[in-house]
Amino acid sequence: MKRLLVLTLFISLGGCNNNIGDLNDFIARQANKPVKPIDPLPQLKPHEVFEYNANAARDPFSNDLELEAAEDQETMVVAEGGEGPDLTRRKEFLESYPLDSLLMVGTYQQDEDYWALVTDPDGTVHRVAKGHFIGHNHGEVVSIFENEIQLKEWINDGLGAWRERSAAMALKEE
Repeated sequence: MKRLLVLTLFISLGGCNNNIGDLNDFIARQANKPVKPIDPLPQLKPHEVFEYNANAARDPFSNDLELEAAEDQETMVVAEGGEGPDLTRRKEFLESYPLDSLLMVGTYQQDEDYWALVTDPDGTVHRVAKGHFIGHNHGEVVSIFENEIQLKEWINDGLGAWRERSAAMALKEE
């Protein structure tokens, strides 16, 4: 064991040679080369000064545009004869998904009422009854059959009026 240690020590010390002549030659060659001039710094363009006048413009940190849009939307529904979805209603969980991402996977009957089983994109199964809301377009469940859910959706035409349309979800066939 001692011999192996001594042999390893001699081999490693044998590589420690102070012959750095080639390094000194390289440094001398580099020092003799002419120095390239440094490019001048680019000219900075002065920025345009903007003075914010609070009296002439809206506060950039307020959310008054969202409030105005919500108020305008509510007044538009009233202006069209009161037809449209209830925008003050608290949204249900399945309204956070588009209708085409939800799947009807089954139904069951309890007393006289049908309940539908709907899966969301995460694979969670939800129980849906008549009067529940699903989908992005304020879709209200109108009726549930063994193989279909019928919905009433409200679509905003972009001009402030709401249009009602029918939609349906069919039972997923395996």
